[in-house]
Amino acid sequence: MTTTKRGRGRRPADEVRAGVLEAAGRLLLSEGVQAITFDRVAKEAGSSKMTLYKWWPTPGALAAEAYFASSQPVLEFPDTGDLRADLITQLRSFVHWLTGAGRTVSELIGAAQLDDELARAWKESYAVPRREFARVRLAAAREQGQLAEDADLHIIIDQLWGACYHRVLVLKVPLEDSIVERLVDQTLHGVAPVSRRPSG
Repeated sequence: MTTTKRGRGRRPADEVRAGVLEAAGRLLLSEGVQAITFDRVAKEAGSSKMTLYKWWPTPGALAAEAYFASSQPVLEFPDTGDLRADLITQLRSFVHWLTGAGRTVSELIGAAQLDDELARAWKESYAVPRREFARVRLAAAREQGQLAEDADLHIIIDQLWGACYHRVLVLKVPLEDSIVERLVDQTLHGVAPVSRRPSG
């Protein structure tokens, strides 16, 4: 059997892009947003600055996409058929991720207030895709009768993940694993006394 060896030509574009995102993500999580410059990332990735300029309008836009690429494998949404268990699993992974990446998230969101390209990239490359992962799982649960037919899926997303962001970004208090089950249960079942909850 003959093995074909790749010559010294250009690497495939998707391989180069993945390498740049991996290098940028590593720098971002270890050193912060200020480490994401085209010079630094190009050197770390073994690429050229011109390649980076071709794909990202600013270092901030690259940072946002690199954050999503780094977080995606950790924050995949399970679907075992048990909504409560899946929400707890995913939210626990999210809490663990934010425990390590909270400073990076704060820096990215802070910088996005002054950088329109970063703000757009954060929304398109991270915030919207992450919400869609959750919406798809919640929609499946609603179809299976695990949520009320009129349940507002976006409000559920805001209640669960928004609470975590609020603690990290506004209150600046540590996220604890112990809040996960309580947050899920209160979101799914409400806080009104049982006798006052709507029937059905």
